Amino acid sequence: MNATSPTPSAPPRRSRAGGLLWLLLFAIVLGAASWYGWQQWRAQQARINAQTLQLQEAEQARIDALRSAQQAQAQRLQQAEATNRVLRDELLGIGQRAALLEDSVSKLADPDRHGAQSLRLDEIELLLGIGQQRLLLAEDIDGARRALSLAAPLLAGIDDPAYLSLRQTLAQEQAAMEALGADPRVRANTLLGTLLAGLQAVPATAAAGNARAPWYERLLARVIRARPTAGAGIEQRPDREAALAMLQVEATLARAAIERRDDAALDVALVRIDAGLQRLLAGSPGLAQKQRIVAELKALPLRVDSPLSGSTLQQLRALRGQ
Repeated sequence: MNATSPTPSAPPRRSRAGGLLWLLLFAIVLGAASWYGWQQWRAQQARINAQTLQLQEAEQARIDALRSAQQAQAQRLQQAEATNRVLRDELLGIGQRAALLEDSVSKLADPDRHGAQSLRLDEIELLLGIGQQRLLLAEDIDGARRALSLAAPLLAGIDDPAYLSLRQTLAQEQAAMEALGADPRVRANTLLGTLLAGLQAVPATAAAGNARAPWYERLLARVIRARPTAGAGIEQRPDREAALAMLQVEATLARAAIERRDDAALDVALVRIDAGLQRLLAGSPGLAQKQRIVAELKALPLRVDSPLSGSTLQQLRALRGQ
């Protein structure tokens, strides 16, 4: 009865299994908490990244807005600077115009300067300038003389004693222009026309020689004709027409050189004309006269110059500048 019975071993096994169960539950709870925490951290990081991106976008938008405002401000400054420059130029122009108006008013108020006299001096200066330009550009001697002749009575109508020396200068310039004589181009064209006149006629040297020859020579001349080629001109019609055509071409070149006042080109054309005349009129008594005309054309200067040209205009401008 007092003998003790053996103790059962089941309870210890139950407590070890319970500990394992609690440990497993703890691990599950810890894993769930870790997963939940990691998900929350990811969501928080996503929110932080989204907020950061929004902040960056907003900052970039503000920077772009500031850049646009800065560019607009720079454009406004440029426009304001251009406007100020234009206004400054306009102010300078207004000042210059005011100075010119003041000068004009002072000139009009000067008792020594009259409106009619100033207009007449302007007209005289215009005529003298036209004459000088005609002489310099086109070498028109007649046009320069007409301009001086038109300016002379206008200058004579000015009673201001300050322009007495100008009248003398104008008279001297007119005398110098008259001393130049006729335009050399007119004389050259006249001589060239005289040189080419009468070349179409058939030379009568051979016919005159046959008429003065004895009867037997005239009889034999119908069969045989002997004459030296060095002193005889061209008698065949085709050759004469060709020589005349060549002379006409050279005459056209000579006229063009005369109009241009080109002495070198005229000399070249005259040399060719002289050679053609020697072939065409060889043995003719008119050849010597033609050659004298050619020599006169070569010696004729096409350009003329007056040492007093423009002196009146220069003196008038100097007087008016004072």
